[in-house]
Amino acid sequence: MRDPANPVCRTISTLLQRIGDKWTVLVVSTLGEGPRRFNELRREIPSVSQRMLTLTLRNLERDGLVSRKVTPSIPPRVDYALTDLGCSLLKPVNALSQWALDNVEAIHRAHARFDTEQDKAEAA
Repeated sequence: MRDPANPVCRTISTLLQRIGDKWTVLVVSTLGEGPRRFNELRREIPSVSQRMLTLTLRNLERDGLVSRKVTPSIPPRVDYALTDLGCSLLKPVNALSQWALDNVEAIHRAHARFDTEQDKAEAA
């Protein structure tokens, strides 16, 4: 096992924490369909707050996964799109999303079994 103090380990951990975040997965998946304005993203990901979407987009831009293009107009137009690096993340993100969809029922059954066993253990 790698040493958690190792800089490579810390880098990988930080990146996996970012790309494994549910908002990152949803934003990357949505932008995989094409560029979007901020409010379009909010409509397509209704459960995300404005603050969380702003933070997620800022972090993805900082990581080089998303580009932000400001078009001078009134009001200013801001479009977000995946960069080439962001596009390279689509395949694993989409695979993870598909895995979740394919296995959600099995996970719900496992939850129910676990909770039933826990209830029995607590009652004993």
